[in-house]
Amino acid sequence: MMRVRLKADGRLVEILADGSERAMPPAPPEADARVLAPSIQPGRPPEVDAGYARRIRSQTRLTQAEFASRIGVPIETVRNWEQGKRHPRGPARALLRLLDEAPDVAFRVLSKRQ
Repeated sequence: MMRVRLKADGRLVEILADGSERAMPPAPPEADARVLAPSIQPGRPPEVDAGYARRIRSQTRLTQAEFASRIGVPIETVRNWEQGKRHPRGPARALLRLLDEAPDVAFRVLSKRQ
């Protein structure tokens, strides 16, 4: 069985038996892009810049403090994303993508968990 890891920069690497990593070749052009996550499509960088996080928050018309509270992260996290000091990764990036596509659904689900 092949073990694969998604790196923070969107690359896929194969984990070898000795624990080392080997870069996976990009998907062939005929691959169905709909099944590939947007952050790992060949030639497309992940959407993790400061402008992306800021745009998502401004679409919700919330302050940084309100946004942080609604998504369950410290306000410093949102500030760091928007200032480019840190980049949302993993679940945070997935949550931002969901907030971009369906904010009402995301906030409704998040409010049930709090």
